[in-house]
Amino acid sequence: MADERQFSFEVLPPLKGTGTERLFADIEKLCQLNPAFINITTHHSEYVYRELSDGRFERQRVRRRPGTIAVAAAIQQRFGVPVQPHIICSGATMEDIEYELLDLQFLGLTDLLLLRGDKAKDDSVFRPTPGGHAHTTDLIRQVQRFNDGFFADGTPIKSPGPRFDIGVACYPEKHEEAPNMEMDMQYLKEKQDLGAQYAVTQLFYDNEKYFSFVEKARAMGITIPIIPGLKPLGKLSQLTVVPRTFHCDIPEALAREIEKCRTDEDARRLGIKWCVRQCRELYVHGVKDIHFYTMGVVDSVVEIVKQLRREAE
Repeated sequence: MADERQFSFEVLPPLKGTGTERLFADIEKLCQLNPAFINITTHHSEYVYRELSDGRFERQRVRRRPGTIAVAAAIQQRFGVPVQPHIICSGATMEDIEYELLDLQFLGLTDLLLLRGDKAKDDSVFRPTPGGHAHTTDLIRQVQRFNDGFFADGTPIKSPGPRFDIGVACYPEKHEEAPNMEMDMQYLKEKQDLGAQYAVTQLFYDNEKYFSFVEKARAMGITIPIIPGLKPLGKLSQLTVVPRTFHCDIPEALAREIEKCRTDEDARRLGIKWCVRQCRELYVHGVKDIHFYTMGVVDSVVEIVKQLRREAE
């Protein structure tokens, strides 16, 4: 049974100008765990304010973490591990996406996670790039049209390459912008119907939220695998930062334990303990694949996976 269990990991591209040394050091640690795949986030652009010489401020879009496709190719070539780059609507036109797909085919990278991407911090709602997509469902349609041998404008592709496999995101505690859980799950059903082959959840700390979500999904005809996404707490500040950033609840039992911690190391050890407990319970409920968000907690994730494997021996 232990051999059937798989782990996958999400990593961030390095900040512009910082090089890949630290990222590759983290990947080296994660590769020792024989991951099913490593996915690489995409951050097309974000708004920043630059002060002008006259004292006014100008809002500009900048890319702080470029190179997702290049980083994915480098990881696959250097470490020989399957990789899964994110492709997002945010900051991209349909033409931009088309060229990303072409580059990915040239590199032999055909497993994608398709996402809308975050809205700009200062925007009340998501604003698509002119000539781009407003929803993940539209992005899936473009990729599927590309899979069928057509560019976005309907022009036939003279020599179509290999088809892309499509994964998507889902939200056990509801996407922050969805009016209710039912409509949010209808969007997941639509993604499945358009060709999504699996879904990875937003991180959560209460397994009951995941179990309830999967039960409701199955009841409404969502049959694709729903892979739980976990991220161990690593600092005291995350008691308040995580719920605000990722729009998920910290269970009361975990919150009370965090309040007893005196140092970040105390919080890190608690994060490992809680995450191991989550994984054990997921296994009891038949889950085989677990995805870890590793930003800032690579060493904790390595410790968690090693502990779980020792227990399974």
